[in-house]
Amino acid sequence: MKPVLLPESSHPRRGMTLIEVTLVISVLLTLTSVLFMGSIAYKRGTDRAHCIQNIASVQKAVRSYGNLAGLAPGDTVANLKTKIIGADKLVPIEPDCPAGGLYNYAGDTLPATSTLYLDCDLPNHEPKNFSGW
Repeated sequence: MKPVLLPESSHPRRGMTLIEVTLVISVLLTLTSVLFMGSIAYKRGTDRAHCIQNIASVQKAVRSYGNLAGLAPGDTVANLKTKIIGADKLVPIEPDCPAGGLYNYAGDTLPATSTLYLDCDLPNHEPKNFSGW
């Protein structure tokens, strides 16, 4: 008996196998997760930069107030925070940490050079170098 040959299809097979579809989905999920991790890191970086900018603004305001009032570092000023922060003051709006941290003010004493008047309680939310402040 002769073997029966089936006629070859004139149309090639179309579509994707289950393994190919699974592979495509896993690659897309991996790329999406990398995108989300990158955006989270970007958000943390911008929050840190904004927090450092707030600290620098308040520090410059304290220095400016001391210079305008003829005061030296170490001098005590009653209610120093209210004299620099508020409407029509050197810092019009009290800053807040964009990442939800809490700011700590140094009180009523003008800080010495290279000493921060304002700091954030979150790690890495302070400038690495503030020696000229």
